[in-house]
Amino acid sequence: MIAEPLVFAAIADVAGRLRGKAFPAAQLDRRLETGIGWTPTNVQITCFDVIAPSPYGALGDLVIMPDPDARATVDFADGAPPLDVMLGAIRTLAGDPWECCTRHVLGQALERLRRVAGLTLKGAFEHEFQLVGQAAQTGWAYSYAGFAAQAPLLGAVIAALRAAGLGPDSIMKEYGGNQYEVTIAPETGLRIADAASFTRLLVQEVARRTGERATFTPILDPAGVGNGVHVHLSFLDAEGRPATWDANGPCGMSRATGSFIAGVLRHLPSIVAVTAPTAISYLRLTPHRWSAAFTNLGFRDREAAVRICPTSGASPEAVARSFNFEVRAADAAASPHLALAAIVHAGVQGIEDDLPAPIATEEDLAALSDRDLVARGCTRLPDSLEAALERFEADTTVRGWFPARFPEIYLAHKRAEVAIVADMDIPTRCAAYADVF
Repeated sequence: MIAEPLVFAAIADVAGRLRGKAFPAAQLDRRLETGIGWTPTNVQITCFDVIAPSPYGALGDLVIMPDPDARATVDFADGAPPLDVMLGAIRTLAGDPWECCTRHVLGQALERLRRVAGLTLKGAFEHEFQLVGQAAQTGWAYSYAGFAAQAPLLGAVIAALRAAGLGPDSIMKEYGGNQYEVTIAPETGLRIADAASFTRLLVQEVARRTGERATFTPILDPAGVGNGVHVHLSFLDAEGRPATWDANGPCGMSRATGSFIAGVLRHLPSIVAVTAPTAISYLRLTPHRWSAAFTNLGFRDREAAVRICPTSGASPEAVARSFNFEVRAADAAASPHLALAAIVHAGVQGIEDDLPAPIATEEDLAALSDRDLVARGCTRLPDSLEAALERFEADTTVRGWFPARFPEIYLAHKRAEVAIVADMDIPTRCAAYADVF
């Protein structure tokens, strides 16, 4: 079949989807200068392809400007056309950043971190996904048998990540039915979220090309485990040295790290509307699901909203290089750029407010009363997207972090999504989200 190589210019949009347009690869030099046309109201296309109320209507024009530093080109050697995707920034026709461009929103947050604290962000998104369409096997949790059953697919995922310029770290059979986990090496700045977008894309593309279907939905079976995203973060100072660890700090946290985490926890009930943005995300954010249900810091606690991760290495230098923390109240229905932007803004707010480092909890918070939770500096996270959106809307500090019109557009988008699934029972909702994520 005759074919011409194409490049797909993409944005990781508000709905958590990669959307965009393709152009002939021969046009690349021109497209890097002129971009490719886009429409403002596209921001209101929900994950179910229903357009939420839009202040833009049918008016306006924008362009996606492909970024040559955010390109994934993978030849799967299967006889089908290679994958060639470039993430881009949305700009106005005058060349200015557009208010709802997710990469621009993240760029502003990262610049705030640099300006306020002199720090560069380093991190990686750790993803869980499930293969659907086949019966789950008993006894496969964390097992070689579960790994071996999908070894060709998992090996192809690792090869695709490497071919795309990412650093594969590990891949494994997870606890849930047909659930797997993939981790990659940390990146810095915008590349953290770009790499997360490419990881999701490549897993699903490998699955498609091998006759499988992979879903990153927050929860596939209400009676089972969910699929989370753990956002691992650390800091580098202006000279590129590790700046997250302090041997004399609480749980090893430097002063900036402690204040950053305190800011994340203080604002988490509002920003969870961005990091866990679906009507089923809150089925996962419940006690005893190894996810997160409270605004607590845990020292190596896998039910904490923020967890201090274990370090490796005998020397202080090795510990400093590996020391990191993870934000666990997130899932892959979120735009990685928006989720990371919300986390960074919350953390920088904590640094600006000079918040003291939180005290790590070491007990079952679900067994405590509200009064006891408050005494420990913790609260329960919202139990629904509707409640999270209300917190986001009422929090003037959080809304002020984003471009002026962004909060109203985001709220309209997500409330339209809620309305689409409002009359569905829980299993039907889960199936609907599994189809799109």
